[in-house]
Amino acid sequence: MPSRESYEVHKGEKSLVQKAKREANQEDILAAALGMKVHTFRGPHWCEHCASFMWGLMAQGVKCADCGLNVHKQCSTMVPSDCKPDLKHVRKVYSCDLTTLVKAHNTARPMVVDMCIREIESRGLKSEGLYRISGFSDSVEDVKMAFDRDGEKTDISVNAYEDINIITGALKLYLRDLPVPVISYDAYPMFIEAAKLADPEKKLEAFRETLALLPQSHSETLKYLMAHLKRVTLNEKDNLMNAENLAIVFGPTLMRAPNLDAITALNDIRYQRQVVEALIKNEDVLF
Repeated sequence: MPSRESYEVHKGEKSLVQKAKREANQEDILAAALGMKVHTFRGPHWCEHCASFMWGLMAQGVKCADCGLNVHKQCSTMVPSDCKPDLKHVRKVYSCDLTTLVKAHNTARPMVVDMCIREIESRGLKSEGLYRISGFSDSVEDVKMAFDRDGEKTDISVNAYEDINIITGALKLYLRDLPVPVISYDAYPMFIEAAKLADPEKKLEAFRETLALLPQSHSETLKYLMAHLKRVTLNEKDNLMNAENLAIVFGPTLMRAPNLDAITALNDIRYQRQVVEALIKNEDVLF
């Protein structure tokens, strides 16, 4: 039977191992949040942050998915997160971080948002059930793959996709696929709290303050989208889509609860709708 001393030593060693694992996991989480991925380098490599050699045969460090920077995992948290993405590292449009995409292409908003909205406004504003009716899923997936492959050269004209619901579906899918929603996780709780305010003036002021907290690319995208949805509501007589109907569609598309339990997330759905409805109706004074 092991002695008490050996048991204490074993317990201490176990806690140290667990602590090391926790710290390693925290490093992995931080690295991933910065767009870093564990990478196995072929041949000798040196860390571009500390200039020290990257030892080992496998997983010697991490590589930035945006600009290609190579660093030790422990150095990744000390690297500025505002790198200039290199287009050769941005291999897709969908599921790519919004800020990364606009920086890589040097645009104010993602090309998908601009191109889809232009196409919808040119031929679809009077289409009944606009954004509510879904396009054929295989065709929506085709548009997604086309954007990932061809970028701004993608053809989404009426000659390529006659059904405007395919284009609205592609736009909604792009917004849903964003790793960080247009209304970012950091701003989410404040938007929800603003929606709960009863006084209209205080509510608008709370929305203004919270909108100011969004990253620039997210703010520009939201502003452009809300102006578009406002124009959709001006054609309600034909398309039967008012601000409330559009908010039901776009609430969960633009906002996702950050790490909330299922009950809280479920209760938030009505406030998500109220947030988007208020942004559409007050687009002219909020942006």
